[in-house]
Amino acid sequence: MAVGWARDGAVNEQIEASISDELARMRAQQERQVGESRTHCAECEEPIPEQRRHALPGVKLCIECQQERDGRVSDRGGINRRASKDSQLR
Repeated sequence: MAVGWARDGAVNEQIEASISDELARMRAQQERQVGESRTHCAECEEPIPEQRRHALPGVKLCIECQQERDGRVSDRGGINRRASKDSQLR
């Protein structure tokens, strides 16, 4: 595969590095959530079902509030590892 000036395997290394970064971010977020589960939602004060508290230790939000939060787009300071001309023009 022709990749210009990149050495052999550089593209795969970039993909693996991106995946590793994302997994590390997700694990760090998961560790912050561990703790005692709340009985009522931190945002709307609705009761959190017991099954949810046992399934997700450290849960702080009810299902509806969590779905709303998951639906939001969050900016992550992504790194342009490839630095292609196309991505630089955007």
